[in-house]
Amino acid sequence: MARDNPPKIRQRSQLERKKTLRASYDRVLIVSEGSRTEPLYFKEIRNTYRLQTANVEVHPSALGTEPIQVVRYAKQLFMAGDPNKRVRAKAFEKVFAIFDRDEHKSYFDALKLAESLDGKLRNDAKQPVIFRAIASVPCFELWLLLHYEDIRHPLHRAEVLARLKQFIPCYVKGASGSFAITKANLGIASQRARSLAALSSAFDATEPSTDIVELVMLLIALGK
Repeated sequence: MARDNPPKIRQRSQLERKKTLRASYDRVLIVSEGSRTEPLYFKEIRNTYRLQTANVEVHPSALGTEPIQVVRYAKQLFMAGDPNKRVRAKAFEKVFAIFDRDEHKSYFDALKLAESLDGKLRNDAKQPVIFRAIASVPCFELWLLLHYEDIRHPLHRAEVLARLKQFIPCYVKGASGSFAITKANLGIASQRARSLAALSSAFDATEPSTDIVELVMLLIALGK
């Protein structure tokens, strides 16, 4: 006997229901280099501030972990969508590609590509889309470390992790709960990250910096 609702029909129905559940604030697409650490962190923020999943989508790069692959996938996911992820094409006002400096060879190319896409893409409302690289030098964990320590000199990612474990002994990359653990110190971390931003940018690539603060503050603002 034939199914009442074939898979393709059910899929379209799910997308339509998701569309109706959107809130009035900006729709944000976040694509990350990491497959677990960053997605879990930002999904935790989304849940904490009760942001609609239809408005804030968080996905790891499906093209690879090189920064240029992260940016390219963010563009691809925005432009074409992905029914399997229930992401509609061009259904965002803001797109963010998250990656680390680390020792990535395509780091600068990724920064330049993201910069070239900013304001050039159009969404389903024919509006220009904000497209930004969210880079950390040397790595995402610098942002977490800033919740506990003021960093002013270059560090290797191994040293960042070692210092972070002094404050969060149970920290493991890819584990959940990082936002809840660090939330109490969010204010001082934001001040420290912005202080670093005044001294250097992602393009400097040697001095410590992280743009994670801007994305975190944006999501929190959406939840107010």
